[in-house]
Amino acid sequence: MLLLAAASITIQAGREILQPHHVPSAYTLYVLVVVVAIKESLFRFVMREGISVESSVVRTDAWHHRTDAITSLAAGLGIGISLIGGEGYAAADSVAAVAAAGIIAWNGWRLLRPAMNELMDASPDPTLANRVSRIAAATPGVARVEKCLVRKMVYLFFVDMHVEVDPQMTVQRAHHIAHEVKDTIRRELPAVYDVLVHIEPAGQKPLSVERGAWSVER
Repeated sequence: MLLLAAASITIQAGREILQPHHVPSAYTLYVLVVVVAIKESLFRFVMREGISVESSVVRTDAWHHRTDAITSLAAGLGIGISLIGGEGYAAADSVAAVAAAGIIAWNGWRLLRPAMNELMDASPDPTLANRVSRIAAATPGVARVEKCLVRKMVYLFFVDMHVEVDPQMTVQRAHHIAHEVKDTIRRELPAVYDVLVHIEPAGQKPLSVERGAWSVER
């Protein structure tokens, strides 16, 4: 929608540049100042919420508010030039609108890429996986984190990890540790919705099964 808005603004501004028109009224500057202040405030509030819940759609909605602020600011700049320069600068507000459309298009593309990555189930920032691994490794009874995979669905994260424990440990104790790992991760990282913990014996190499010319690790 941001990309479409940028295209629409560019087309409309292009028509106004080619067609002679009058200098805008001075009172519109006061209206634009109010609009910019309100829209920028809304952007900051919604963006803060979007970051807190890790939601791309909320962050994108925040940029809709900043888009309005940018276009209003550009319009104010263009109108100001038109009022100062007179009839010869009547198209300045339309030229400013084209510049604002370019900024809107850039932000639209910047927001589209991570959203597409989430739709394609791409792996999130490795920083989160590292944090999850550190939390799991610090859990009493965990010898080592063998692997940690994180994926994102909408604004929630799902973790699949393998942790190593003492091979002489009872199944009941290993099961308890797995729950401790899961509960600790979810408590310290609220954005993580679920954690699947697979228990591995510490210090043992994977079994290798020979099948003809192929060697399959299990």
